[in-house]
Amino acid sequence: MKYKPEQLIVALDMAKTGPAMDLVERLNPFGVSFKVGLELYMVGGPKFVSSLVRRGKIFLDLKFHDIPNTTAAAVKRAATLGVSMLNVHASGGREMMSAAREAIEGLDNRPTLLAVTVLTSMNERHLSETGSPGSAEEKVNLLASLAAECGLDGVVCSPLEISSVKKTVSQNFITVTPGIRPAGEAFDDQSRVATPADVARAGGDYLVVGRPITRAQNPVEATRLILIEMGAYDE
Repeated sequence: MKYKPEQLIVALDMAKTGPAMDLVERLNPFGVSFKVGLELYMVGGPKFVSSLVRRGKIFLDLKFHDIPNTTAAAVKRAATLGVSMLNVHASGGREMMSAAREAIEGLDNRPTLLAVTVLTSMNERHLSETGSPGSAEEKVNLLASLAAECGLDGVVCSPLEISSVKKTVSQNFITVTPGIRPAGEAFDDQSRVATPADVARAGGDYLVVGRPITRAQNPVEATRLILIEMGAYDE
């Protein structure tokens, strides 16, 4: 599979806007995308997100999960920031996901709407503790199918479930995969991980990489090496 640099999403999981913006400026020449999660959003807010949108493609990773009306209103407001992607929790159910999708239909430059399935930090033990017996793959496939029925564009899942999601739903159903670790990297708090090459072989669409880049001694070189492993960078 031939990737474009924008299919690498660098997770700006930082506590300050200054270092985050500095990293964006350093990595922008590669043409990668960037992810803003809860921590950075709580520091910078909508204005900071808008400033990033002017510099490239942004995935707003706030994982909305509330009653349908509240979620729909939040998703519509988030879409006005100009982000390329945003997400809701699939466990919010059919009505919530459908309301979120309906809220952004007809918008100019409508963002890709994703459903979060099972967090990559969770394994079968964690699922059992929360009342979901069975394998993570079974849970992911169930939620992915529901998200597709609600008209969402894809899911956030671990690299280990890419193939089964594509088989269960559609090859065109987008998969965005955190838990990416280049060979030899520590797993940190992730349970279901894979390398960029593994994701490419499975046919994953977008790779989210955080600490292997943001905590690297040389983030620029770390990004370059990951893009090479993806086949998205010509040396």
